[in-house]
Amino acid sequence: MTSQDADRPGQVGTSRRSKITPEREREFFDAVLDQIRECGYDAVTMEGVAASTRCSKSTLYRQWRTKPQFVAAALRSNRQARFARIDTGSLAGDLREAARCAGEWSPKDATLLQALGHAVVQDRELAQALREALVDPEIAALRDILRRGVERGEVDAGNPALEYVPAQLFGVLRVRPVLDGQNADPDYMLRFVEAAVLPALGGAHDSS
Repeated sequence: MTSQDADRPGQVGTSRRSKITPEREREFFDAVLDQIRECGYDAVTMEGVAASTRCSKSTLYRQWRTKPQFVAAALRSNRQARFARIDTGSLAGDLREAARCAGEWSPKDATLLQALGHAVVQDRELAQALREALVDPEIAALRDILRRGVERGEVDAGNPALEYVPAQLFGVLRVRPVLDGQNADPDYMLRFVEAAVLPALGGAHDSS
């Protein structure tokens, strides 16, 4: 539980959940995540989101009760396995495409991760929601990509580097802003895969 739990009307906590359309719910979720990216987690309030979406704050409190619960719901609603759509027919091609895609969406995700940093440490539900939204689906999809590469005979199943590919890709996305002061864009990610990931997998050559 965080200090933000105190930032709610006590009489609303036991109220029944109101009926909100999926479109309206999406508007609320987009608003809170955008405000977190822009202002930081601590600066965002239920009242501020209510004002920006032209609803009463009691509507948000009835539906989610606390800011951490609201943000966790917004994160979970944003869950998507973007890597899951990748299937070029070769391991090298899939990893290059994953690198390109990661470079495209990393600025938005990196900003959100940084803005949530301290809150995630304090709130277990937020941490779990963040993993479910941005980490677990992509790791599962990457493992599927690697599994297909093994099944096609492009990399040996016993190659010890297979275990570390997700950590390599996610690690460089997080660390480049710290080391170089800029996000890992598609070109950087592609060069990283060519220089560090594919060689560790024995080349994983394709026809490209």
